[in-house]
Amino acid sequence: MAISRRSVLSTGGAAGAALLAGTAGAATAEAAPPATGSTPAGAAASDPSSALLWQQPGRIGAPSVTGLHLQFGADASAEVVVSWLTPQPVARPRVRYGTVDDGFGRSVDAETRHYRDGLSGVEVFVHHARLSRLRPATRYVYFASHEGAAPETGVFDTAQRGRHRFTFTSFGDQATANLRKEIKLPPGTPSPNGPYPLSSTNNIGTQASSDIVAAVERVAPLFNLVNGDLCYAGVAGIFGQDRVATWADWFISNSRSARFRPWMPCVGNHENEKGNGPLGASAYQAYFTTPDSGTDREMKGLWYSFTAGSVRVISVANCDVAIQDAGDSYIRGYSGGAQRAWLERELRAARADRDIDWIVVCMHQPFISSTRSGNGSDLGVRESWGPLFDQYGVDLVVSGHEHHYERSHPLRGRLPNETRTPTPAATRKDVIDTSLGTVHMIIGGGGNFASSHTNLFDRPQGRVIVARSDQDSPVLPGHKDSVWVTEDAPWASVQDREHPHGFAAFDVDPGDRKSGRTRINVTYYTFQGAHGALTPVDRFTLERPRSDARR
Repeated sequence: MAISRRSVLSTGGAAGAALLAGTAGAATAEAAPPATGSTPAGAAASDPSSALLWQQPGRIGAPSVTGLHLQFGADASAEVVVSWLTPQPVARPRVRYGTVDDGFGRSVDAETRHYRDGLSGVEVFVHHARLSRLRPATRYVYFASHEGAAPETGVFDTAQRGRHRFTFTSFGDQATANLRKEIKLPPGTPSPNGPYPLSSTNNIGTQASSDIVAAVERVAPLFNLVNGDLCYAGVAGIFGQDRVATWADWFISNSRSARFRPWMPCVGNHENEKGNGPLGASAYQAYFTTPDSGTDREMKGLWYSFTAGSVRVISVANCDVAIQDAGDSYIRGYSGGAQRAWLERELRAARADRDIDWIVVCMHQPFISSTRSGNGSDLGVRESWGPLFDQYGVDLVVSGHEHHYERSHPLRGRLPNETRTPTPAATRKDVIDTSLGTVHMIIGGGGNFASSHTNLFDRPQGRVIVARSDQDSPVLPGHKDSVWVTEDAPWASVQDREHPHGFAAFDVDPGDRKSGRTRINVTYYTFQGAHGALTPVDRFTLERPRSDARR
């Protein structure tokens, strides 16, 4: 079958990637010895009557390449990390990659990271291949493999250098549609599934946890920001479920998108898992390779930054500063101020860089919240990060923790009251000048069942956690409750009170030097069904002066 590589990729998506991997892989992959009676690697590709382009049998007992996912390096135009997980050690984990025109001439060995879950004792091995010196604005095709396993394929685009148009997406609090919880049938009712128990989602996830993956793929962003509380393995452990399986299901489901574009994570309170390292983050740190921030080993990967075009994205770990006792352990203040010092250096450098127009911060616990009885906003976050956001002119903050959507006016400064209420610099809702203040967005409807969209104050108000109580938490055994203060909310702008789930898409428009302005057009979507049908709910525009227009 004579198939041009260029024509294959033009078909787009997973089918094109798999097809290309089949045609190229037969010539470049080092196939495992075929099992007895199986078709030798590449034989199907040379048989014009075969429906398969390529078949490579694995060795019996070798685990498959599972949960393939991508992360950007510090420069999204030049570095991508390809990662996957296995339940046992494997030999020669590596990635072959190349462009559509040049083929798979490059190969990188993967580094293997490992942890043993502190509850179940189950081990996980995660393999990370760092692809560097990539060409900007280029589509790459790759396949990941290890000895005895059939390779898994994917495609990704590097960012263009300099100011250019691109789209990124964001949401938090996804959870996973975990099919491992047994459904109890009435006594005497025969199981329609024979000897296997029926299953449904776990305690936290919903069908939306799965459907949002297809919804993101409809937008096809350059990258996706996940604003903390990724799969809720920590909560699964509290309910006696398998934390390792919860992580695996999350990666397997999300790989439908995360193998084609980086899903850049933010650590939330539920990534803190009891028994998994001093900060409960051993699982999170094993699964992801994020850009290096120069921290000590126990904090490695918990905060980081990267650049795509004229946007600097900075991901921070709010459990270091938040007052709320909401993780598997209480770790407030664990960095000893190191994270704040790093964040200030990052913000100062970004705002001084004439190639950077936009500073976007990704974090979990929010700065603002209109929920009547949810988590609320956190005074610790406001006091720690608020002055830095103001000083260095952060444009946008995306967060989660609350399971609904809302956004603030552009905020600058705070009232001298108990809650340090942020004050709006302007109140226009359709076009917002972020040089006046920072817009905060809660995008926490990624799939979690406990939606808070119907639990919002009727008028502009919010609750703020101001202290840790000495009373036990009624929700999390072994934790302390919070002390809340209700505040008037001049910061409140738009809330979605109708839809439980959704995500935001950010279309970056660099503008030009003549106008001296740049914009991000924002759309918040809800979605429906396994194919992720999109419905826009909120649209608005952020704008600011271009940094290269400064005199």
